[in-house]
Amino acid sequence: MAQLIVSGGVPLTGEVAISGAKNAALPILAAALLVESPVVVDNLPDLKDITTSIELLQALGCQCSRLDSHTLQIDAGKAQRVVAPYELVVQMRASILVLGPLLARHGRAEVSFPGGCAIGSRPVDLHLHGLEMMGAEIEIDGGYIKAHVPSGRLRGSHILMDVVSVGATENLMMAAALAEGETVIENAAREPEIVDLANCLNAWGAKVFGAGSNRLVIEGVQKLSGGRYTVMPDRIETGTFLAAALATRGKVRVTHTAPSTLEAVLIKLQESGAEVTVGEDWIELDSRDREICAVDFRTAPYPAFPTDMQSQLMAVNATANGSAMIHETIFENRLMQAQELNRMGAKITVEGHTALVKGVPQLRGAPVRASDLRASAGLVIAALSASGETVIDRVYHIDRGYERLEEKLQGLGATITRRHDSATQPLVSGEGSSQESTQS
Repeated sequence: MAQLIVSGGVPLTGEVAISGAKNAALPILAAALLVESPVVVDNLPDLKDITTSIELLQALGCQCSRLDSHTLQIDAGKAQRVVAPYELVVQMRASILVLGPLLARHGRAEVSFPGGCAIGSRPVDLHLHGLEMMGAEIEIDGGYIKAHVPSGRLRGSHILMDVVSVGATENLMMAAALAEGETVIENAAREPEIVDLANCLNAWGAKVFGAGSNRLVIEGVQKLSGGRYTVMPDRIETGTFLAAALATRGKVRVTHTAPSTLEAVLIKLQESGAEVTVGEDWIELDSRDREICAVDFRTAPYPAFPTDMQSQLMAVNATANGSAMIHETIFENRLMQAQELNRMGAKITVEGHTALVKGVPQLRGAPVRASDLRASAGLVIAALSASGETVIDRVYHIDRGYERLEEKLQGLGATITRRHDSATQPLVSGEGSSQESTQS
């Protein structure tokens, strides 16, 4: 397995282009199962999770052709297989998103229980309950979710979700696209990735209304027509580079992004003392020669501060002036990076779902270990700001969510290299393979 070697203490400067959003691309790839004619998806990030999704589509009988490194053509016209195998599903939690499309298109599906990071419980109950309300019969057998529709076609239903769930909203939206009649989803997730999926479905012939609000209305159609769709920019990658610029007291412009999807994060960056300038598709952060103060924040579903940016802002707070409280409300185990930051000289105390961060003048390089995708990003940011050398282990997490991270950071002046160590192996098969922002 690979390690990242970082020599920190150098302000990041320059310009970096943002890739397509992984958390938008994954449900869009699953949605291709709904369409009988070929579809083309542009701006796909070149990531491990995307590769796994493509392998899953192929296992289900889809013909997938890469037109270039970021463009994929998918033909599900002859795809008749309905069993999503364990060996693929266990690698990535987002695999559960094929359940709704398979049921909608074929009337039956068998999907293994998905894998997941060690960041807390994310049950699939909301997915299953909603599908049952649409006429599916579901049983759990041998680690598989086995579902079928006795009538052959899902029917529209009025679904009130007990808690906000990105994954369940996506699954039910896709299932409803081909259902008979109208489906209403109350307390729906509002994330930009939900809007992107709705826009994609509509571009392919669906009738989805209200995306971005907490009430979705989907009018079922007989079939989708297919077409071409471009995945939105990755708001979490955007925020990560801005946080890295802030932590190193640098100046960075991120391009090919969507500032409107990151308002809660930009507010906190400004509160810290950074100068933030926004254009139509770019954001610039300048923290040179500025007093950077620690900022309090609480994670919550969109449009509030995203849990996927919590570890990055914790790393910023670690060397900011003053103290700050961080409240993690989404995942119960997502403050685990605090102990690794403390190995670098940070002063962070964790009690339950809350972390108290007391800023120190500078962190020190040390050997650290990533526990999940976003924790690894936080450790990279800490390493970039620290004096000396930091060795980050288990960086296979990073490759699931950040395209060419070290190359992009090198372009901003960072001293960061990758070292391959055949003796370093994941502790658990498929560990850390999840879609972080897809709650439940």
